[in-house]
Amino acid sequence: MSGLFKSFLFLFLIITITLPNTVNGARIKDIASVKGIRANQLFGYGLVIGLNGSGDKDGTTFTVQGLVNMLEKMGIRLQADDVKIKNVAAVMVNAMLPPFARIGKKIDVIVSSIGDAKSLQGGTLLLTPLKGVDGKVYAIAQGPISVGGYSAGGAAGGGVTKNHPTVARISSGATIEREISFSLKDKQELTLILNNPDFTTATRAASAINLRLGVTIAKAVDSGTLKIAIPENYEGGAVSLLAQLEDTDVSTDSVAKVIVNEKTGTVVIGENVRLSTVAVAHGNLSIEIKETKYVSQPQPFSPRGGKSGPVQMEEGTIVAPGGSTVVTPDTSVAVEEEKKRLLLLPKGNTIGELVRALNAVGVTPRDLITILQAMKAAGALQASLEII
Repeated sequence: MSGLFKSFLFLFLIITITLPNTVNGARIKDIASVKGIRANQLFGYGLVIGLNGSGDKDGTTFTVQGLVNMLEKMGIRLQADDVKIKNVAAVMVNAMLPPFARIGKKIDVIVSSIGDAKSLQGGTLLLTPLKGVDGKVYAIAQGPISVGGYSAGGAAGGGVTKNHPTVARISSGATIEREISFSLKDKQELTLILNNPDFTTATRAASAINLRLGVTIAKAVDSGTLKIAIPENYEGGAVSLLAQLEDTDVSTDSVAKVIVNEKTGTVVIGENVRLSTVAVAHGNLSIEIKETKYVSQPQPFSPRGGKSGPVQMEEGTIVAPGGSTVVTPDTSVAVEEEKKRLLLLPKGNTIGELVRALNAVGVTPRDLITILQAMKAAGALQASLEII
């Protein structure tokens, strides 16, 4: 074996041992974001016109006032009592201003009714300024809206509704008028923020970045932050560096976690969940109480209270002084208890073994929620149990 081959073999073994496992890894661009590069929320108050009688009712004060104010700015003066708004609806318009958005770029907007309009179908949004949290106008929205549903009803109150007709969308309905200043030029350092903070993931991400560039420029500051120093005279600067690093694969890690949604009966269990030795038995007790009412009808002309008497006539009706009709209840109670086997789960069982074992006992998702809560209380579930 030549010396050159031995050197290559030794280098291969070193890389194999030290390189983190990237099987089923995630790209850095999918697990982290650059500090300062983010979207900003915009919102504004506007009016949707052209509705076919499905707008706000006349008692909606802010819609009437908004329409009167708009007409006054156009030189039309009138009283609020003279305005009918059944074809107009007051709406809130919101949008997301993407990072590095420039003046003239088009963005989508969402239009939502804030009054008692029945539907926004067929309406047109009037010119609406969209502001940020600083009160400045960053975009202007206007145009025909798309509802994606409908609502139809009759005078008697019945009707049919599909989807949500009081929320609409305008594709490319707003034009950006102001930019948010943020530049990567002359940046000496970048900060990456992990979407799911984890010390192991942060350390692996820093190692993967350093290995990719062949120089130590990244370090994990904490479980959710990475600092990346931009090398001097790096061609392309921060933009080129981010483009090179964002598709780097990193094997992510996370704490063992079980998510339970009791409202829907949904249970999601992470792959790192482990169990201590525990025995599980779960049985349901069903109690059914049924009550049936029977009518006891006496025989014709039967004696009342054991006494008999003659048949009497009252205004042409035969009246018997005998027995009366009564209702007698009959109650039945049935109790059934499911017989379940005692299930022993050894220490260190994985999530697959846990699911197979619980399926063997025939538990439902609702039962599984109860079992997991009991196992967590007993200290046998080595995971974080979150109920949402």
